Amino acid sequence: MSKYDESTRDALAETFERDGFVLLRDHFPRAVIEAWRAAFEPLLKPHVEAAREASSNGNRGPGRYYVTLPFEGEFADPSVMCDDDIVGIVERVAGRDPVMCQLATDTPVLGSEYQDWHRDTPPLFDDAPETPSFQLAVNFPLVDVDDRNGPLETTRRTHRLSREEALEGLQAGRFAAERVPMKVGDVMIRDVRGLHRGTPNLAGEPRPMVVIGYSRAWYFRPEVHIDVPRDVFAALPPRARRLLRFNPLVEKTARTFDESYRQFAY
Repeated sequence: MSKYDESTRDALAETFERDGFVLLRDHFPRAVIEAWRAAFEPLLKPHVEAAREASSNGNRGPGRYYVTLPFEGEFADPSVMCDDDIVGIVERVAGRDPVMCQLATDTPVLGSEYQDWHRDTPPLFDDAPETPSFQLAVNFPLVDVDDRNGPLETTRRTHRLSREEALEGLQAGRFAAERVPMKVGDVMIRDVRGLHRGTPNLAGEPRPMVVIGYSRAWYFRPEVHIDVPRDVFAALPPRARRLLRFNPLVEKTARTFDESYRQFAY
């Protein structure tokens, strides 16, 4: 079920084009997100325990963990991945017939630090101006996010600039660093080239943020994909199967993953 009509989606896409991101407040039902949170908690625990036993950092730096979600149960909910408003905005800014290419979480815990300012992907062409959007991240938190537990810090209007131009503009004060508080149910859709960073979680509880990646059909990054169980895929509606069409089909999804995907200082 959609919340917005076509003209409202058009307006949200225009905001995205201008700023590099858009926020949909109170978009998902709280009960849906609480079910995701309950299913996520046992997935995070072994990562934290392994780091503690080894006296090492998380796989994203001190007190910060990237955890892939298995495509099953709550995490394979077509009402989330095929949400009419979200996919409608994605199609307006990243082209018709996109693909879903990523399903994971970023979670800082107590002891996490500021990340370096970065983008999540390199430009398509090193020797040419920045292009229209080709990969988007849909983020939604599994807990309420405020200044204490590690909100995303981002910038507006840096998604069509090179990393060097964006960093120079940030340092010169032409672009403001903006923290993004979010409530359970809120959704952020962003161009992954927008300059941003994670901030420290000063609270006692983890702050999981889901990321669902959507990209233009021709764009492929081998370090990100979704292992889709055949039986789960067969039970999905056609639109969901279409979004997942380039991901590998497996007999059974893993419960833990080799988290080889990392952030890059793009």
